[in-house]
Amino acid sequence: MLAEERYTTILDALEHKKTLSLGEVCALLGSSESTARRDISYLAKKGLLTRVHGGAVANGGNFFPGERSNEEKSSLSVEEKELIAAYAATLVEEGDFVFLDAGTTTEKMIDRLSCRNVTFVTNAFLHAKKLAQKGYRVFITAGEIKASTEAIVGAECVNCLRNYNFSKCFLGANGISVSGGITTPDANEASVKTAAASSSGKVYVLADSTKFGKVTSVAFLQNGQATIITDRAPDERYFSRFRIKEASL
Repeated sequence: MLAEERYTTILDALEHKKTLSLGEVCALLGSSESTARRDISYLAKKGLLTRVHGGAVANGGNFFPGERSNEEKSSLSVEEKELIAAYAATLVEEGDFVFLDAGTTTEKMIDRLSCRNVTFVTNAFLHAKKLAQKGYRVFITAGEIKASTEAIVGAECVNCLRNYNFSKCFLGANGISVSGGITTPDANEASVKTAAASSSGKVYVLADSTKFGKVTSVAFLQNGQATIITDRAPDERYFSRFRIKEASL
């Protein structure tokens, strides 16, 4: 078994079991104790697990039940979000009919858009205003306003999105996990994202590298249903489970 395969096997097992003894790692890998110890040490140095006496444990705190406000999120991973948004904007083409999800990374796309003959639908007032100011034709969904994320959600919003046929949609996410899929903490927001994805020819999820390995309450997409645009995916497990594009300058 190649080294990358061994690392993936260990991390996959930890994601489900949380704790592995040295003997269990050896059995999983079909390797000697020295190889298992070396692999555990390597992954611990990378920050992907915690080495303990006699084995390894998954890094704690990977489940996040709550959500930061837009003000808090806007100051996090700024350079990474700019990089992701710049690449995502290049995917918007003349004649597209696009759903643009609420969120701080999707907002950054707007300043990077170059095509002019594009129509947008969004569930964010700020996005709609910025798009209109740039001269785009833009529609805003019906529904209830969620104060913390400034997103429009609810049954009216979902029903509205089901009536459209988007060429592309660009969605935000709070967590990306091999076992949990692509997640968000709020069931109402998850329903909106799922509806938009179901109505779109191409689905893109914009997520900086801090979102990987995190799980929040509700999965809105599973493996293979979208292309994830990120600055960096942490390891090969994600490339084998998801379609990933690492943005670059």
